Amino acid sequence: MTDQHGELDAALERVIDAARRHLAAVRVAQGRVDDDDVWQAYVELNNASFAYDEQLLDAFGEVTPWDVEAIDPDEADAHFGAAGQDAEPTDPHPQVISVRQRRDYRVPSVAALIRAAEAARREGTPAEDEPAPVEGVGEAVLELLQSGDGSLSALDVPELEPLDGVVMVSEVGTPVDLESFDDDDPVGPFQPAADDRLVGRLDEHPFVDAEDGELGHTH
Repeated sequence: MTDQHGELDAALERVIDAARRHLAAVRVAQGRVDDDDVWQAYVELNNASFAYDEQLLDAFGEVTPWDVEAIDPDEADAHFGAAGQDAEPTDPHPQVISVRQRRDYRVPSVAALIRAAEAARREGTPAEDEPAPVEGVGEAVLELLQSGDGSLSALDVPELEPLDGVVMVSEVGTPVDLESFDDDDPVGPFQPAADDRLVGRLDEHPFVDAEDGELGHTH
């Protein structure tokens, strides 16, 4: 029974490792359709889940909620490659699309915001290390953004009261070169060039959700 338990533990670890690799591939792909690394990681996660489910059934007559069937990696690769060959030719846009966004917030309680940021910092710090204290509201907001992988949704917290915001979509000649700007330059990366074309602007205004009372944004 001990060997059986060990085999189950190993199978579960393979599922966890495969899930982590799949998530990493998805993050790198950033929503790209038919990404080869995502597909291969998906097949690996599927097959690891199937194997664990089968071993659990054999050992204890128990099943997982994962309704999956084994995928032949060789057949999957062949099918994936054939699909890529049949795809339509690319039609690149001659311009680079630039999205610039600004969103402002009021801080009802500095102490509450710093506590939230320090909690986020502790979650991202190894248990054996002592995280540095968060100093000031700016650093607190930056910490929340970093904990949310840079997404503005990380700032949808009670400790920040949303104000107006704006999103601008432009066609630009060249993508931004971050190396050409100092780290403390607040204007350069957002400054439109003479040949940039503003496609449109969306104004954001805060609203209160009638069901849960939370603040959000509407255009």
